[in-house]
Amino acid sequence: MDHNQEYIKLTSAEIAALWRTYIHNTSVRCIYKHFLQHLQDVEIKSIIEEVDVLVQTVIEKIEKIFEKEDFPIPKGFSDEDIDLSAPALYTDLFALSFVYRGGQIIMPQYTKALTKVTRMDIYDFFKECLYSETELHKKALQLMLSKGLNDRPPNIEYPKEVQFVRHQPSLMDTWLGEKRPLNTLEITELFAGIERNAIGLILLMGFIQVTKDKEIKDHLLKGKKLAEKKMDIYDKLLRKDNHFIGFPMTMEVKNSTTSPFSERLMLFMVSTLSTISIYELGHSLSVSMRKDLAVDFSLLTADVLKYGNEGLKLLIERGWMEQPPQPIDRNEFYKS
Repeated sequence: MDHNQEYIKLTSAEIAALWRTYIHNTSVRCIYKHFLQHLQDVEIKSIIEEVDVLVQTVIEKIEKIFEKEDFPIPKGFSDEDIDLSAPALYTDLFALSFVYRGGQIIMPQYTKALTKVTRMDIYDFFKECLYSETELHKKALQLMLSKGLNDRPPNIEYPKEVQFVRHQPSLMDTWLGEKRPLNTLEITELFAGIERNAIGLILLMGFIQVTKDKEIKDHLLKGKKLAEKKMDIYDKLLRKDNHFIGFPMTMEVKNSTTSPFSERLMLFMVSTLSTISIYELGHSLSVSMRKDLAVDFSLLTADVLKYGNEGLKLLIERGWMEQPPQPIDRNEFYKS
């Protein structure tokens, strides 16, 4: 911050953005450290090394900001949550895809942070984070395409002219009902939903394979079924309109049963995926105009909310849920 400016405290929005970014980066750092122990593909390892440096840089910068503000540094996740001696749990190609999908999640978070922060040093910090994450996301995409790993969304024939929906009851029923073909906005959301859930499914499969806690394993198995349910619904909707997509089966889980991650980290990652899923379902619902899609997205949102709440309950019961920064509860001062 400019020393000539009067000191300005962090706002609640800035604290929230920094806190969330810190927790997220400390959690994924554990995943990337595990990847780096076992990667064989030189090109993929190079990108993971870049990501690891970026994540560590972001963590250190947030720590410095909090130290200057005399603000408690979150616990987050650390080397206590990872066993670097454990065998590889995922293939190299999954590691690459994890970087790419991670970028899809974190870039919108940085963008939203930029719309909410007002202190210039914090604004510049998130602007730099967004730029660095975008560059890495591009590199990951280029490498995925070169390896034939990334499926492109379905193509369509270009329209011949601009059209408007006419306000006639029969046409409106067709537009809002189930008879008309999916439009490009709807195809995009369904395709992206399949990709997101496929990656989440592989992550879950690995966690299920290595967790020793029965209660957590049961919760993860529910998550696996929910991801499969969502993928099945989206795939049937696309196939009904003759849009066929494939999914690379090379991103498999290996046969290790030794967990490289703590139960707390695995449960947190799955809970985070549930939160992201709720946001994405809400966005899909907002751009979809067919009634059947609206019903599907609404019902799935209810399913994910229920599942996410179960995960949060487990985290809280185990004492693993780090509480976001809270303001002073002034109501306590008013009690006699």
